[in-house]
Amino acid sequence: MQIEYGSKGLIGVLTPQANTTVEPEFWTLLPSGFSLINARLISSFNTIEERLLDYIKNLENSVFQFGNAPIKILVVACTGSSYLVGRKKEAEILNRISDLLGMPVITSGVSVVRTLNSLSAKKIGLCSPYPPALTKLSVDYWESFGFEVCNVVSIAQANQHFHPIYGISAQNALNSLDALNQCDIDSIVMLGTGMPTLMPLLRGNEVVGSKPIFSCMLATVWNAVSQIDANFNDVLPWIKDPIWAKRFLTIQ
Repeated sequence: MQIEYGSKGLIGVLTPQANTTVEPEFWTLLPSGFSLINARLISSFNTIEERLLDYIKNLENSVFQFGNAPIKILVVACTGSSYLVGRKKEAEILNRISDLLGMPVITSGVSVVRTLNSLSAKKIGLCSPYPPALTKLSVDYWESFGFEVCNVVSIAQANQHFHPIYGISAQNALNSLDALNQCDIDSIVMLGTGMPTLMPLLRGNEVVGSKPIFSCMLATVWNAVSQIDANFNDVLPWIKDPIWAKRFLTIQ
């Protein structure tokens, strides 16, 4: 089915309910010819951990918000749920829903894994916006895939904001990269889909000799697009001198 917007592929995106970052960053990162429609992951639980578990346990109900829209891949733009259920259970859930819908279903967590593998990265550093317990779960998740987490830098959270992660500034995130760039690692991952990362990615990857730096959102968009169109299989052009840089500068 041909649609007016997104002739190369329409992507269905599920975003955590209060997340203010996924949609603007997804639109900025998308290459020409691709489009998205978005729906929300909803939970009435009070704590972050409870909501994240609720999102993925009820994922099968959330996916039907897209009705019969001609999407080619379904994206769960959330990493925290992956940490909490773990690699094995996550794969079971995604495979079941993929079979149900007849299309690929991915999370931001598995997108980061695919990106690291594409970069042949084994030793990694993490910029984490999470509270300590969730950071530890994220380390366990990456290590379950065989990566060595060598360094973790925690980013100060905006505790007075409506949400501690979504209120983090891009400048604060950028400041965390300096320490990691001095480490003996293959790549740096900026965690979470709620922390603004586009400016830090541009500035951080401009540094001479810097390790490849990418975010969960960049990994997610690249993974989705490259599964639709194999011309985008190389992730490095998305990181170094990216084509999305000019688009990002126009929305500031």
